[in-house]
Amino acid sequence: MKDPEFWHNKWAANQIGFHLEDVNPLLINYWQHTKPNYSDKVFVPLCGKSEDLVWLATKHEDVQGVELSNIAVRAFFAEHFYTPMVMPINGQHELFQFDELSIYVGDYFTAPLKPVDIVYDRAALVALPEEMRDAYVECLKGLLNPGARILLVTLDYVQEEMAGPPFSVPELEVRRHFADYKITKLYRDEGDENHPRIVRNNLTRFAEEVYLIES
Repeated sequence: MKDPEFWHNKWAANQIGFHLEDVNPLLINYWQHTKPNYSDKVFVPLCGKSEDLVWLATKHEDVQGVELSNIAVRAFFAEHFYTPMVMPINGQHELFQFDELSIYVGDYFTAPLKPVDIVYDRAALVALPEEMRDAYVECLKGLLNPGARILLVTLDYVQEEMAGPPFSVPELEVRRHFADYKITKLYRDEGDENHPRIVRNNLTRFAEEVYLIES
């Protein structure tokens, strides 16, 4: 992924500007479009210590995450005063389990994940450089149960104007990755000239988009 050391170093140095302190409003506003049932198994790839995990665990009996950084996962449980069971898996991963939540620490591509009904991807696809995104999507598709849905949040900006992550993943690329799926764009928030990222990086444009992808 970018080199795994990149992410380990970010967490070790607490350089986590990508981390939201609250539940993502886009999750709250658009989760209903996945037609969720309590029994649906949910997956959050590259989950960090996201508050979204807690919100999802109140609505589903089985929420899985995978995260490269042990620091992030331990911080998540410590900050919520949860005491998880911790189990080594395959010598490559650790599984942190507490009630509805199961978080695997280690490489997304080799994590022993169970098949899922809904994926919530806010920070995974946009975290990966272009040369890794095809493999990420193929791995994701392999986890989907029949009738599965994906709620995908992406960014659209001129990649040459700003170094990622997060990277730009425009609509054409989303449609290429999921060409065999039904894709509905639910939302596009186009930043104006005062948007912090546009100002800070002198960008031509910066937009956040939400897609519902149905298998």
